[in-house]
Amino acid sequence: MKFSAPWCHQNKLVKRAATLLTLSSLSFAAIAAPLDKSKIQFIGPLAEDMQLKPFQTPHGETIINNLLPQLQADSESFSVFGKKQNWQPFNKINALTLGGLQALKFNIETTRFTQGTLTLKGLEQGQLFINGELQTGDKNSYKLALNNSTHTVLIVAQQVANWRDVTLDFAPKSEVDKITLSTSQTKRLSAKQLFDAPTISQLSLAPNAKQYVTTTRTYSDKTQNQANTVTVLKDADDHTLYRFEAGQPSNIIWSPDNQYLVYLLNGELKQLNRKNFSIKTLANDLEGANGFTFYNDTSLLFSWSKSPESTNSLTKHYKGLQDRWSYARTTSQIYMLDTKSGLTKALSQGPLSYSLEDSNSNRGKILMSRPVMAMQASTHPETELVELDLKSSKLSSLGKFKTFNLAKYTNKDIYVVAGPDFKNGAGRALPKAMLANNYDGQLYLLTEGGKNVKALSKQFDPAIGQLHVLENGDALIKVTEQDTQPLYLFDLSKQRFKKLNTGLDIVEKFSYSHDRNTEILLSGTNALAPQQLKRLNVSKNKTDLIWDSKPSSYANTRLPTLEEFNFKNKHGVEITGRVYIPSNLDKTKKHPALVYYYGGTSPVTRGFTGRYPFNLWAENGYVVYVVQPTGATGFGQKFSAQHVNAWGDYTADDIIEGTQAFLNKYNYVDSKKIGNLGASYGGFMTMLLATKTDIFSASIAHAGISNITSYWGEGWWGYLYSGEASKNSFPWNNSELYSQHSPVFHADKVTTPMLLLHGDSDTNVPVGESLTMYTALKLLHKDVELIEYKGADHQIFARDKRFNWWNTMLAYFDKKLKDEPQWWDSMYKND
Repeated sequence: MKFSAPWCHQNKLVKRAATLLTLSSLSFAAIAAPLDKSKIQFIGPLAEDMQLKPFQTPHGETIINNLLPQLQADSESFSVFGKKQNWQPFNKINALTLGGLQALKFNIETTRFTQGTLTLKGLEQGQLFINGELQTGDKNSYKLALNNSTHTVLIVAQQVANWRDVTLDFAPKSEVDKITLSTSQTKRLSAKQLFDAPTISQLSLAPNAKQYVTTTRTYSDKTQNQANTVTVLKDADDHTLYRFEAGQPSNIIWSPDNQYLVYLLNGELKQLNRKNFSIKTLANDLEGANGFTFYNDTSLLFSWSKSPESTNSLTKHYKGLQDRWSYARTTSQIYMLDTKSGLTKALSQGPLSYSLEDSNSNRGKILMSRPVMAMQASTHPETELVELDLKSSKLSSLGKFKTFNLAKYTNKDIYVVAGPDFKNGAGRALPKAMLANNYDGQLYLLTEGGKNVKALSKQFDPAIGQLHVLENGDALIKVTEQDTQPLYLFDLSKQRFKKLNTGLDIVEKFSYSHDRNTEILLSGTNALAPQQLKRLNVSKNKTDLIWDSKPSSYANTRLPTLEEFNFKNKHGVEITGRVYIPSNLDKTKKHPALVYYYGGTSPVTRGFTGRYPFNLWAENGYVVYVVQPTGATGFGQKFSAQHVNAWGDYTADDIIEGTQAFLNKYNYVDSKKIGNLGASYGGFMTMLLATKTDIFSASIAHAGISNITSYWGEGWWGYLYSGEASKNSFPWNNSELYSQHSPVFHADKVTTPMLLLHGDSDTNVPVGESLTMYTALKLLHKDVELIEYKGADHQIFARDKRFNWWNTMLAYFDKKLKDEPQWWDSMYKND
């Protein structure tokens, strides 16, 4: 009994606290407030002599949708049936009724995820669109859920009894839900802009540079995940000569004599005459055919694959390590097609797949590569480079290599791109005891039929990727140079590299002419500039702009500013990085920040957009620091070689040191509100960092590796990638590397809240890697969330999934770093 009184008193306190909590939650009443009419634009009447309004016809929805682009445009006026219409302030409208159609437009600015109800009073018939999407409501009352952005609101009015009675009211859901109206044309960057804006998906320049083809790709709310593509043929003055209407061509190539354009369309190989635009079908039923290229004026080379017949077998007997790949039993052979007769002949045969590397009609030779065996039990499967003499049908071997990327003819010799270990380490520029990273592409010259090799890039730090050979034997190459991807010209006679002035941080696609005065057609972006199409004269090293997506898709768009931020790590090595600073940032206040990295064997490039939209994150209020830790290619062989057998050792230190240096310099960043994230190897780094530091307040790992051993054995390419990342190390001879570097073995050390994201169909890093970490952290009662994307592989491509994925990451960081859980709760609280 002596304990009853204190217990009763405690119970009363609990009840009283609960009552106060209930009263507190009810203290805010959602009070609707009319929106300021002076901040709303009005236009009309549009077609005032209209006899029937769109809603009175069977095509009303289509009629309104076709008018939307003009209403949504940033122009101050436009013409309808010959009459100019001007936007004007709504508060100056004093009409009772108006004929035809009218529209209202304004921007809503939010600084956080905002919810509330928008009510349209006095509107009898109309539609509400937000950011181009039709909203559904009940009796002109619409529930809004707006993320942190600029939102364009458009109201199309079809029937109004009295415009003096028309008002717009907004009732916030809670006291934190606030909106600001704006008629300014300047808006913040949006996710839709980044994904939907036009990009060049294909380009090709004629051998004589007098014509070119581009394919432009866009997305929209109407087509959703389906891309809108437009392919056009233009002349050197950018006049459209031909537009592909019946379908979209692929594998576009030009005949060396400049007479024809050849392309694939719906399984048929077509030939377009460049002078009279007549079309001829060269071949049909080409399923599995790809990589078409001209051998001479009348002959084509291509690869033709054949997959085994599908069976309904209950079992699968694995024939080797590669048999986990869905395409492992598909074989490809090289064929030649005569464009005059349509006859095709096989140039290779057998159980091994052949890849076409290059051809030289003057030599009468074809350069091909093939695996030494169909299924190779090796972390570095061998590739054999072979040469076919077309006249004698003799096939000669030029060598077998454990590192090989591509090969091209040049004059009498052969260029090869491969790792530093090519031909017994011919390209190594490393201390003797250091293991090379063979993802770091190097350039070689094979001479005397492959007997001798000359390393050409030992003193050239950029990693070499694509390579094309010009008429004079020089090489046009695309490289990874730190966090950029520029073009270089390798002068064969002078044995030196020259950087071409593209004016782009990232060259995405390029095509070149075959005359003496070489020109290059190229597309790409800068860190703060969206996609452009340019023409470059190689001899003058001068670039002319052809097309820029910014005026059409990013006009009046606020973008962050960019600052370079480098520091020296504890080993005295400079670690580069960059910082995206939100526009209009108040530097007298503290702000949250995000730290992004990859940490695998390539740097995070400076593309304007991509899977991880740094510009968008910044415009959502985060200072974004992108760091390039030790181990990446593009910084020299010694830098990239430190990726080998490290599994995060140097990388983690660089990220932690870099974050600390970043906080020291950017004093307006809140050190207690730092998020970090990465994907794939970067997801592994996120998990690993959580076991090493508490400098971060919230972490996101997408498709990360939690157990190096299971990834090594289960991922489709796990054992191959580990051939470099864990060179000569296996679970049985270096168990410490595989266990003690695996985050799940240290899950008990994690204190940072973590979100795990993964596609449930990921073949590269199986979803089990996130499930394993999630299980460990849940059993340890850690703060962890797991979101699985159905049907998604290693990357999130589809438009709807991409938007959800971007929203999920921002919503999680808003919850953890801004103390704003509403967005996350709206997405996942009721799951």
